[in-house]
Amino acid sequence: MKYYIIAGEASGDLHGSNLMKALSQLDVNAEFRFWGGDLMQNVSDNLVKHYKDLAFMGFAEVVMNLRTIANNLSFCKKDIEAYQPDTIIFIDYPGFNMRIAKWAKQKGIRTQYYISPQIWAWKENRIHAIKRDVDNMYVILPFEKDFYKKHDYQVEFVGHPLIDAIGDRKQVDEYVFRAEHGLTEKPIIALLPGSRKQEIKKMLSVMVSVVEDFPEYQFVIAGAPSQERSFYQGFIKKANVAFVSNETYDLLSVSYAALVTSGTATLETALFKVPEVVCYKGSWLSYQIGKRLVKHIKYISLVNLIMDKEVVTELIQDDFNTPRLKEELHKILDDYERVKFFLDYYDLEKKLGGKGASQNTAELIFKDIS
Repeated sequence: MKYYIIAGEASGDLHGSNLMKALSQLDVNAEFRFWGGDLMQNVSDNLVKHYKDLAFMGFAEVVMNLRTIANNLSFCKKDIEAYQPDTIIFIDYPGFNMRIAKWAKQKGIRTQYYISPQIWAWKENRIHAIKRDVDNMYVILPFEKDFYKKHDYQVEFVGHPLIDAIGDRKQVDEYVFRAEHGLTEKPIIALLPGSRKQEIKKMLSVMVSVVEDFPEYQFVIAGAPSQERSFYQGFIKKANVAFVSNETYDLLSVSYAALVTSGTATLETALFKVPEVVCYKGSWLSYQIGKRLVKHIKYISLVNLIMDKEVVTELIQDDFNTPRLKEELHKILDDYERVKFFLDYYDLEKKLGGKGASQNTAELIFKDIS
């Protein structure tokens, strides 16, 4: 079978690569053409566009790049028509993927959606387009199944792919890891500022401002695979912090605490059982628009959303400042608070189900098109 896959972000690249591996085991004749990243390219050579050329952060940034997005949409449609796939697999990235899904449905191409758009948070009216244009939806958050059921649309809860991605990874030797990266013996506080240049600049400027107040700890920036070390150099020198590129999982596995930009990384950090403070700061315009659109949810972090309570502190926009960050970091370093984190994190993992999300999804897709 021929599979056309569209992933527009780093997390989609990770989950897309594992899905491709699972499909290859089921379908010995599997062929892939895809939008994604390095991890997907390690499975197959047929990369069309890299996600680092597609990612625009926030409403204002999207508006500024409308022509580029329109050109990408047009190119994608022509590329799909030339490839003639048996099915298209969309991985998150809804602004782009839902437009392609509408076009694909009109062309009579089977459409599979792995990792649902977060329409339970905003743009709930997208449910009509999903019901019309998506043949099969595979969700990874337990509450999403009930959400779609409320809208009379049957979806499959396949479990969360991060359980597999983290569980299957090779265990790191902490002594070797520290030696390789010139780290001290101090407990590590990981800084996860995101993957896009705009957000990294905003997040790191505040994150590194607390370093001097915690001299007994080693702060380490987790560099995104899409960015060069030189991009981080100013922050590294300014705050005298360490830097590790494209080894976030290894870093989290040896970390004592973390400051994390809102997104998939908040859940990854929790699954590594690392106490964290969740941070977010967008442009003023993007935040004002988002605040008015997102009215139905109490939290922004996946950890709190899944648990339906405040497990991790969220410092959003104006609350994300040096005094507050310092205060919250002190809290998560406290022994009593850390015990509460660990108990909640174990409950979180139970809610997400066991291993096998990629395999479950691959089996359902292969069955649908066979």
